[in-house]
Amino acid sequence: MKIIILGAGQVGGSLAEHLASEANDITVVDTDGERLRDLGDRLDIRTVQGRGSLPTVLRQAGADDADMLVAVTNSDETNMVACQVAHTLFHTPTKIARVREAAYLTRPELFDNEAIPVDVLISPEQVVTNYIKRLIQHPGALQVIDFAEGKAQLVAVKAYYGGPLVGQQLRQLREHMPNVETRVAAIFRRDRPILPQGDTVIEADDEVFFIAAKANIRAVMSEMRRLDESYKRIVIAGGGQIGERLAEAIESRYQVKIIEMNPARCRHLSDTLDSTVVLQGSASDRDLLMEENIADADIFLALTNDDEANIMSSLLAKRLGAKKVMTIINNPAYVDLIQGGDIDIAISPQLATIGTLLAHVRRGDIVSVHSLRRGAAEAIEAIAHGDAKSSKVIGKAIENIGLPPGTTIGAIIRDEEVIIAHDNTVIETGDHVILFLVDKKHIRDVEKLFHVGLSFF
Repeated sequence: MKIIILGAGQVGGSLAEHLASEANDITVVDTDGERLRDLGDRLDIRTVQGRGSLPTVLRQAGADDADMLVAVTNSDETNMVACQVAHTLFHTPTKIARVREAAYLTRPELFDNEAIPVDVLISPEQVVTNYIKRLIQHPGALQVIDFAEGKAQLVAVKAYYGGPLVGQQLRQLREHMPNVETRVAAIFRRDRPILPQGDTVIEADDEVFFIAAKANIRAVMSEMRRLDESYKRIVIAGGGQIGERLAEAIESRYQVKIIEMNPARCRHLSDTLDSTVVLQGSASDRDLLMEENIADADIFLALTNDDEANIMSSLLAKRLGAKKVMTIINNPAYVDLIQGGDIDIAISPQLATIGTLLAHVRRGDIVSVHSLRRGAAEAIEAIAHGDAKSSKVIGKAIENIGLPPGTTIGAIIRDEEVIIAHDNTVIETGDHVILFLVDKKHIRDVEKLFHVGLSFF
């Protein structure tokens, strides 16, 4: 696939890295020559220096025969104009734009071929807000991912000493919970993936990824670890777009406080939010945190744009008694360094956004793609189309499907039913199939499995 990426920042650069490793023809456009040189030295891609919204620059990047334009510069307006130019002058089939400004996003009529021709809108702030909201709803989870509009969920938990299943074989999960269908999809032990078998023994400190119907998630979590009580008191450091959206989404169910430095922003938050308490000051101010009884906080969320400020305020909050700490980290190199120590969960906006983008770039009918463990593995939701003649999966039991190495099928969503996958489960047309890959180099093989042969048409 021939793809033009506008913007060589962290999202554009990460996307180029993902796609270049999958044998796509990638061109990255940016005004920053140094960033482009760095990307070009590391990846097998073309680079073009210039403003991505200009017709001459897009033509130089190969827009005449490009299959897709992904506009992820820091400017909403540049991204939207680039999509307009690509549509009008080059008839680019698929146009994806990152748009951050809520004033645009609340007017969907702006984005169609008669107005601004954007096929897919990506809002990183909304993606991250939804991600954090799911973590708050599942105390103790390291990652929570929705499939098939939330009918099934994939949850990562750390197995703790004293959990009923710790030290037990996985096959005993069914004995512990005879009325709950679930499947352990992947286990990471000391940062190495283990493909779960019936005789696999769960050890303390394993990161266990399991999938189940949404209603059964808490019951399965209780087998791995002592369940955390539901959160009540939440402190948010940073009243930017993510902080504001999150407070707005959760303030009716939780006691929420926001700490924000900017006085004008504080006034805006006070006017906009209903019951959230807005405090002006620094989240790294020990006296302010003590005054606001940080020791009583169930969760402290550092959501500013400054990684160092997020890390320092999180460490301080944890030291002063906050029960759980979650931190946004924009620099991917920091994420693995800090998660699991004093900081319970490090959230990478880039990885969350990349998953949304990849779902629209993958071949085959791929509905969603999610990075697991900060990009170490992937979970994919694919729809099976065709019939037994035209499809490599339909009409076959899972044990007879030639899955690539390190790939497992965790569940199938058929209409409203969540079916946990077993060897003899047969895939039918229209099924949403949830797959796990511990080796991302086999993604193309998974895509090919869900391609429909010509006989179907």
